[in-house]
Amino acid sequence: MNTDFSFAINSICFDENYHPSDKTRMTTNFANLARGEHRQENLRNALKMIDNRFNALAHWDNPNADRYSVELEIISVDMDVEGKGNGFPTIEILKTNIVDHQTNKRFEGIVGNNLSSYVRDYDFSVLLLNHNKDQQKFSLPNNFGDLHGKLFNYFVNSSAYQQHFNKPPVICLSVSHDKTYHRTENHHPVLGTEYETNEPSLTVDYFRKMGMQVRYFIPPNSVAPLAFYYFGDLLNDYNNLELISTIATMETFQKIYRPEIYNANAVAGKCYQPDLKHRDHSLTQIDYDREERSLLAVEQGKYAEEHFIKPYQTILEQWSANYAL
Repeated sequence: MNTDFSFAINSICFDENYHPSDKTRMTTNFANLARGEHRQENLRNALKMIDNRFNALAHWDNPNADRYSVELEIISVDMDVEGKGNGFPTIEILKTNIVDHQTNKRFEGIVGNNLSSYVRDYDFSVLLLNHNKDQQKFSLPNNFGDLHGKLFNYFVNSSAYQQHFNKPPVICLSVSHDKTYHRTENHHPVLGTEYETNEPSLTVDYFRKMGMQVRYFIPPNSVAPLAFYYFGDLLNDYNNLELISTIATMETFQKIYRPEIYNANAVAGKCYQPDLKHRDHSLTQIDYDREERSLLAVEQGKYAEEHFIKPYQTILEQWSANYAL
C-alpha cells in the first residue's frame, strides 16, 4: 500500500480578473468576492482596501501612503493518494507578494493567510453535525480533526512545500464570537497589542492538531483582535512587511465577512467578547451572502466525503494511525 502521498502545487493571480477554478470551494473568501453581477467591482474594491491598509501600517518612508501594493496568489494543492495521477483538491491558501514602487522591487510576503479545505468542511458540516444530530449534549466524534491536521502537517513538511515556499505558513482568522479575550501589556510595533483567552476553543484545538499554535493581536487602528495561527515564532520568524501583508489582506476580508466585529464603530476594550449581532457597525461596499455560504459548506463537506473520505478511507485511516506530528 502506497502511503507516500504526493502534492501538486499550482498558483493563480488573485486580481480583478480572477475567476474561481472548478476545484475552488465557493465558500472561500476570495471566491465569494468573484461572483455575481458586481464581481469585478467587488474584487477591485477589496484589493484597494488591502493596499490602503498596507500603506497605513507601513507608514515609515511612505509620506504619501502609496509606496507599496500587495499582489496575491491563490495556491491550490492537489493530493494524490494512490500515485495514479488522481489529485483531490486538499488545500487552498493565499500567498502575499509585496511591490515596493519606490525601489521597483518585488518580494515575497507570507503564505497561508486564508485556509480553504474540503476536508475541514467534511469534519464540521457532515461528521460533527451527524454525530450530534440526536444527542442531548454536544460532543466530538472520536479522533475529530486528526486526519485533516495530519494531512496539513504532512504537506507543510513535504519536499513540495519546501521547494515552493521559504517559510512556514501563517493562517489569520477571526476571533471566536463565543469567547472572551483580555488585553495584555505586550505590544508589537506591527501586530499591535496582544490579547489572551483561557477558554477552550474547538478551532484552537483543530489547528493544534495541524501542529499550529495561536496568538491574538489587535493591530494599530484596528477595532478587534485577529487570531494568528503559526509554527515556530510568530514575532521573530517574519519581518514587519511580511506581517503587514497578512494583516492588510485578512483584515480586509474580515471587514467584508464579519463587519459586526471588524468594521465595528467602537474599539475592543480591555475585556472583549466579539458579537455577530452587534448593530453598531459599518458595511463595506462589497456584496457578500453569508447565508448562502453556510449552506454551501454542507454541500462541500458531502463532496469531500464522496470523492475523498470514502474512496480512500482504509488508506487514510491506516496512514493517520501511523503518522505522528
